Amino acid sequence: MSVLKRPAVLGSALFVLVGPVLELGVGPWALTGLRLGDDLPGWWGLRTLGALLVVGGAGALVDAFARFALEGGGTPSPLAPPRRPVTGGVYGWTRHPMYVATTVALIGEALLLRQAILLVAAALYAATLGLLVHFREEPLLRQRFGEDWRAGRGGG
Repeated sequence: MSVLKRPAVLGSALFVLVGPVLELGVGPWALTGLRLGDDLPGWWGLRTLGALLVVGGAGALVDAFARFALEGGGTPSPLAPPRRPVTGGVYGWTRHPMYVATTVALIGEALLLRQAILLVAAALYAATLGLLVHFREEPLLRQRFGEDWRAGRGGG
């Protein structure tokens, strides 16, 4: 890894503590104590699906954070944004994979813990991020990278 990419990798790793650890750890803990509930059916298939959603969401987050540093030369933080549009990996599927992955993982936690409050939290989280993307992030991306950022579906 080049010396220039090390700060971006470190910055992305630190940003994980601010974003996903709060969203998938502290938030669910505050709402449920991370205890098994009985709000949702306890069918093993739903709990297995929940575990798969958590693992899949976490994998997508790892790819997204790594691509910010290695492909974009920056971090997810507005304080050290990527210098180039990020379009590879999970960014080839959606422009905002971190938000999608975190929402999917939160739904997985709800199924795994059988806690309906986490489904409500996931819905509110997704709606809030949708507004943030539409009114704040996409205009900033258009300003930073021009209309070309849309061509690869990615962009941060």
